[in-house]
Amino acid sequence: MKSYEDADYIIRNYIKDYELQLIERNGETEFITGHDIELQYNEMNSITKIYQEQKSFQWISSLFKGQGYYVTDLYNYHNEKLEEAINKLMCINKDMLDPQNVSFKYSNGIYEVIEEVYGNKIIKEKLSEEIKKNIIRGKTSLDLDIKLCYENPKYILSSDKTYQTKNLLNKYVATKITYNFGNENEILEGNLINKWLHVNENLDVIINKNAVMKYVKGLGRKYDTVGETRNFKTSTGKIVEVIGGLYGWKINQAKETKALIENIKLGNVIEKEPIYTQKALSRDGNEIGNTYVEINITNQYLWFYKDGKLIAQGAIVTGNPNKGNSTVVGTYMLNYKQNGATLIGLGYEVNVNYWMPFYGNMGIHDANWRNSFGGEIYKSKGTHGCVNVPLYLAKTIFENIEAGIPVISYEE
Repeated sequence: MKSYEDADYIIRNYIKDYELQLIERNGETEFITGHDIELQYNEMNSITKIYQEQKSFQWISSLFKGQGYYVTDLYNYHNEKLEEAINKLMCINKDMLDPQNVSFKYSNGIYEVIEEVYGNKIIKEKLSEEIKKNIIRGKTSLDLDIKLCYENPKYILSSDKTYQTKNLLNKYVATKITYNFGNENEILEGNLINKWLHVNENLDVIINKNAVMKYVKGLGRKYDTVGETRNFKTSTGKIVEVIGGLYGWKINQAKETKALIENIKLGNVIEKEPIYTQKALSRDGNEIGNTYVEINITNQYLWFYKDGKLIAQGAIVTGNPNKGNSTVVGTYMLNYKQNGATLIGLGYEVNVNYWMPFYGNMGIHDANWRNSFGGEIYKSKGTHGCVNVPLYLAKTIFENIEAGIPVISYEE
């Protein structure tokens, strides 16, 4: 309800004491004044175009409808002065606290959500854009929070992802794995599992595979028994230390690590054995049990026990130590058995009826080319490492032994 001249006068004088109030977080305020940026009325603005578009003879109809006109070129300011004023703002120059997503804390068996931090980090490009927009429109107040001039956390307490992540974390730490090792066990629960969990910036839960593998390796160091020194009571009544060999328990660390990660993801509460590369027959005592082959290299003699009963025994010929072909000592196991085999090596090729390897190409077999066994034959006419036995002895062992049965080789 103003004349063109009156409206022009009001708008022109509006900027005399103009200032833009910046409302910041924590109730702080700053100002950019028209004087700071050399704000001026634009004499070449487009108000006259609006005036010319109006038709006085239509004034009656205009009473019954609203008409709005928007002018964006009322004022001019000095660009460099404005940039200088913006760069001096305290909200830009104060110590910046970056926004932080919600976080998660493990306590008393469950995870709690720690509230997000909004911080005070300004998005300078956005702030400059909003300041310029408000000055051009003649606005006197700019709320930086409402106009999204701050960097905000991506995930807050009320985010759906926050709820999902918390539930997933609690599912993982509800896992309880009881590992059985004979009469001993190891219990894995949330008080350790939580140390393997990491929540990334997208609130995805990451299980630290290296930490899981380290745990499994620790189980291996504690419970693997391959190559251990074993006290063994010989058939002659002596107690000997059998050092080394390939027999014993050995955890398959790669497969068990993978399985454990899956157990955690499922939140399993289970009792199990770890996945083994190989197993011994027992976890008790020296783990040998009462079915085994005993090879006494010193006495050149072999015994075979099955379920504690002596099945077969006899003199043998082992590897020639004077040619560097000694039969290995230690606790091993039968790899497999083969009825009829051709053994080929450096300078020899022989056929045997019963082939029972326990260490690479070293094994027990019949030797029909020998007329005698035992004594000190092995020192001059010994084998390339195999254990030669008479045909009857090889046959009896072959018919009663299975893969995995311990083979104990020792010297007194």
